Amino acid sequence: MRDRDRIIHSKAFRRLLNKTQVFIAPNNDHFRTRLTHSLEVMQIATDIARAVGLNRDLTEAIALGHDLGHPPFGHTGERELDRCYKNTIRSGNFKHAEFSLRIVDELEVRSNKYPGLNLTWEVRDGILNHSKGLSPLPLTENKENMPQTLEEMLVRIVDRIAYISHDFDDALRADYIKICELNSSLKPLLSRGTSCIINYFASDLISNFLEREEIKLSREKEELLEGTKDFLNEKLYSRPETLKEREKAAQLINELFYYFLEKDEQFRYCEPFPIKVRRVVDYIAGMTDRFAITTYEEKIASRIY
Repeated sequence: MRDRDRIIHSKAFRRLLNKTQVFIAPNNDHFRTRLTHSLEVMQIATDIARAVGLNRDLTEAIALGHDLGHPPFGHTGERELDRCYKNTIRSGNFKHAEFSLRIVDELEVRSNKYPGLNLTWEVRDGILNHSKGLSPLPLTENKENMPQTLEEMLVRIVDRIAYISHDFDDALRADYIKICELNSSLKPLLSRGTSCIINYFASDLISNFLEREEIKLSREKEELLEGTKDFLNEKLYSRPETLKEREKAAQLINELFYYFLEKDEQFRYCEPFPIKVRRVVDYIAGMTDRFAITTYEEKIASRIY
């Protein structure tokens, strides 16, 4: 409970309000952001935890903190920042899950003087090991970044359930996807709306745990979830309009990175060089979409034009 409170009151948590989920800096107020995504993951996961008797407070804290380290422009920003870091320092590496842990361990300050939020090991491990990217869901096939508690495993699976359901809903709202485009395996479920989609997978997780004490979807439900992810990848994530916006966002991150590294006064006297690069990465990764765009316009675009 203490961990949850510290996460909620952190600056990094408040910044999630203006960070991309799928649509970059959207004009539509009803599209999801990283903040609403985190809240939806928390709601689904804690309801399941209550139903099966897991630690609800631990589940809640992990869910609320799992995406604190997402940079501006979602996974596009993450990939570009990682690329810039690697091109500058051979050992450079940026992953949002690792940066989330860095935020709660070092960058956030509590009581205006103590570095880090001093979270419990279980919450920190859950934040670090929640990420799957677009890889297949089964956890037993990949031993890397394996969750160590049942609550962590629950949040990891619910993270995908949440973003699949709300990304589909946002794609419908944007008119990127139409119900009539769904194939026969997806249409019976996805045409019924977000609450039915979530309940469908949540009920399966609850049933499987009560029967076998495993945090796992049944094979049929898992295949349907993966099929929905593949459908969204084709119709939404890889859509030409989406890719064009991602290209622009990646270019913006790239130019900000080299501007701060080479020209900006606030980083000029940071030494040694690896420390300087790390601080530039930290600074950009902490930006919201809106602040990144505004900073680019003030420091780079205004000089060009």
